[in-house]
Order: sequence, then structure tokens, then C-alpha cells
Amino acid sequence: MLDQTLLPVESREIECQTADDVYEAIRSLRVRGAPAIGVAAAYGLVVGMQKFLSENRATFEKGLTQVANYLASSRPTAVNLFWALERMQQCAAKHSQLSPTEMLAKLLDTAQQIEAEDQQMCLDIGLHGATLLNDGDGVLTHCNAGGLATAGRGTALSVMFAAAEAGKELQVYADETRPLLQGARLTTWELMQRDIPVTLICDSVAGQVMKEGRIQAVVTGADRIAGNGDAANKIGTYAVAVLARAHNLPFYIAAPSSTFDLALESGSEIPIEERAAEEITHSFGKQTAPDGIDVYSPAFDVTPAELITAIITERGIIQPVNKAEVHAMLKF
Repeated sequence: MLDQTLLPVESREIECQTADDVYEAIRSLRVRGAPAIGVAAAYGLVVGMQKFLSENRATFEKGLTQVANYLASSRPTAVNLFWALERMQQCAAKHSQLSPTEMLAKLLDTAQQIEAEDQQMCLDIGLHGATLLNDGDGVLTHCNAGGLATAGRGTALSVMFAAAEAGKELQVYADETRPLLQGARLTTWELMQRDIPVTLICDSVAGQVMKEGRIQAVVTGADRIAGNGDAANKIGTYAVAVLARAHNLPFYIAAPSSTFDLALESGSEIPIEERAAEEITHSFGKQTAPDGIDVYSPAFDVTPAELITAIITERGIIQPVNKAEVHAMLKF
């Protein structure tokens, strides 16, 4: 995998040979973005089960549960992680008569299917979302929801890629996305690779560029979406949605169907990961706060459905965003 913690200064691939390697890569954000985490976890389960190939069927099944639970504990918010691992376990249950070697081959096939499906979903999200953007639009995005966050070309950024390919000229504004600067390090890098005009701004500048009329739409990704359309995304997204509403701007979320958790009635049930204090007090190795300071660092916040103009999925556009429309789109 590409080690995203080193971008944009260095491009280096890491090789994960054990479940511990994959766990560490997810936990440390070497791989990040809900869809990419799901794909990594699926392959991580395959890697983790290799050491059980010489065991009997019962031991193999027990190991499968242990490795899946271990990988699931790496990060709590992105539902794609749990969705992918559950799908892998369903594959194992469906083929319970197979030997461990045969089962591992089936699991690898399933992981490859998850990756291929995510690539197609990214393309379809882009095509649907591009219809919402106009030639000449200024588009604000927060965090990174591009190819680095998926197995394909991204979710929110796929919308911009597709719009550009359709001949629409866009000016993208990327929030830096404190404290780990995914917007500054990753989103700007991806857009520059595709020659899409992008301007980096501090998170606190979002309201000002809206006030100046530079922004015509906001597009972000999501890590988990509840059954009523409430959406969890990188911390700071809720504030951007509030600002968009105050300036009468559309706020769009782009996410695949695998990011929805219909078992949750609302966003209040979404578990929110809290990150280590050092990511704020010693950001990128430099101390920027006094020793002993109390720190609160949630990695995500939840934007309520009423602030979301539409959710762009691979199946189509959910608008208005409410429980009935979400379920109608996802259950056909």
C-alpha cells in the first residue's frame, strides 16, 4: 500500500505480510478513507489467515473470527471496515465444507471482488455527482475523499474528476483539515496530479471564501451514514455544512452504499473515534502546546441530514435527504 503519512513529500509503498501489519497501517492512517480501509481489511483477513492453513477446519474457523475481530478494532467509525469483514465472514460461512486452503482462495476472491466493486462505485458516483456541478463553479471540499481514500478514483473527488472530464472548468478550494492536514497533504496532491485548479486554505477560511462568492458548492465524503441520512465525516465537516447553509450554498456528500449503516436510526448512534492528544500538541513532531494541557480530539463529527442538500451514491442521488429517501435508494 502507499504510505499516506509520507505524502506529499515522499511516495513510498509498504508491504503488509501479517494482520498486525494491516492493523497498524489502518490505525496509524497509512491507509485511510472509509472505502480504502474496508478493502485493506478484506485483504488483511486473507493475509492473517495464511498462518492457519495447516490447521484443522475448527481451528481455522476460530482463527477467522479472531483475526476479523482484531482488524475490526483498528478504528471504530468507518463502517466500511465492518461491512467488508462481515462480507468476508459470510463467504466463509457459505463455503464451510471447504478445506482451509480452498477457503483461503475463496476469501481472496471475495477481497478482490470488494476492491473491483469499489472501483466501479467510484466511477458511478462521479458520473452522478458531476451533474450537480456547473462550468465555472468554485467547489469547496474538506479532508480527502479521492483515490487515496478508496480503491478507485474516490468519492467526492471523483465528482470533480468526472465534471472536468465532461469539459466543466472548476476551481477547487481544499481545507487543510486539521490536525493531520489530509486536505493539504493529500487532496491538493491528487488534484494537481490531474491538473484541476486547486487552492489550499486554512480550515478557518471556509466561511470567508463563501462570503466572497468564490464557492458555489461543497462536496465531501463520509465515513458512516445513518439510516436517516445523518453523516459522519472528518472533524470540521459539520462546521462547513453550517457555513454552507448560512450562505445558501448546496452541501453534497458523496459516498458508496457500503458507507450507509441502516441499523442506526440517527447520527447520534455513530461511534466517534478520539485520536491521541499528541496529534495536536506535537503535530508532525513539533510541540505546539504546553506540557500537560488537556486535549479533546474527536476524529469525526456528524452533519445532520437537514444540512445535507443531497447524497451522491453509485445508485443515484438521494434528495431530499431523509429516512424514506435513503431506504428507497438503498433497498431496490
